[in-house]
Amino acid sequence: MDLTKHAKVAARIALGSSLIWAGISHLTVARQEFRAQVPDWVPLDVDDTVVYSGLAEIALGSALVLANPTYEQTVGKVAAGFFAAVFPGNISQYVNRRSAFGLDTDRKRFARLFFQPVLMYWALKSTNNL
Repeated sequence: MDLTKHAKVAARIALGSSLIWAGISHLTVARQEFRAQVPDWVPLDVDDTVVYSGLAEIALGSALVLANPTYEQTVGKVAAGFFAAVFPGNISQYVNRRSAFGLDTDRKRFARLFFQPVLMYWALKSTNNL
């Protein structure tokens, strides 16, 4: 296994582990914080949305960590799609000026918007989609 392949595996496992941790925190210590990111137009109860998205993150993170090479690219595409799907939550947090996770100014909330494409790229690059 060459250095590039090792780096991609490490990046995929790091992303997956981060998703697992984020999912667990949706259900426990950061549940209130994640409520700030749920857009008003989501037709589910805010807390239910946080719980469901947390479960999705745990499942997706686990899939990234445990990905069989046969399914690695598919899992990466699903992860990138997930990051795109939750992006409206980041926009909502910015537009509605909701403070959470230390994003307590418009400038910080705006800067956070630029991290979502990085996560999408990370998911795709670490799973051999780019």
